[in-house]
Amino acid sequence: MHDIEFEGCFKKVNYADLRPRQKENYNFQKVAARLADYGFNCLRLSDDWQGADFIACHIDNKTFLKVQLKGRLVVDKKYPNYH
Repeated sequence: MHDIEFEGCFKKVNYADLRPRQKENYNFQKVAARLADYGFNCLRLSDDWQGADFIACHIDNKTFLKVQLKGRLVVDKKYPNYH
């Protein structure tokens, strides 16, 4: 087995250098990682569904969030009762 030098293999990306689709993928991974800390599993949708880019399913099997990715964090009050 060979030792991997991570320094040469992995370099942080500059968000500003990413194309729009790459930014969307980046944002999904960041949000999904944070939601995992709170017991959510995130399922990326291949196409927008009812305005959602992904579904976050909680471990309680009762809480499901429809999440739309934006360029910045926004919690819009028009969505809490949107099904």
